[in-house]
Amino acid sequence: MKRIHAKVTGRVQGVFYRASTRDVAKSLGLTGWVKNMPDGSVELEAQGPEDKIEKLIVWLNQGPPYSRVENVSVTELPAKEEEGDFVVDF
Repeated sequence: MKRIHAKVTGRVQGVFYRASTRDVAKSLGLTGWVKNMPDGSVELEAQGPEDKIEKLIVWLNQGPPYSRVENVSVTELPAKEEEGDFVVDF
């Protein structure tokens, strides 16, 4: 089990980045959260099998069609006890 924190910068708010991230993470069977930050970035934590986390990171660098990802900073975190789902946090 692997857990990451990621900060995504660029044109990532107002382009369905959070909802798309949630959908991709759920399709990969990951748990965690994603939210918009006041500085215009998007932050998230995701947990699951390492190969699925790597697939999410690849997707984070691409994003949905109207986004323009400039940077994805990823930090590994200690895994947490079982979480329920992957959600959009407000």
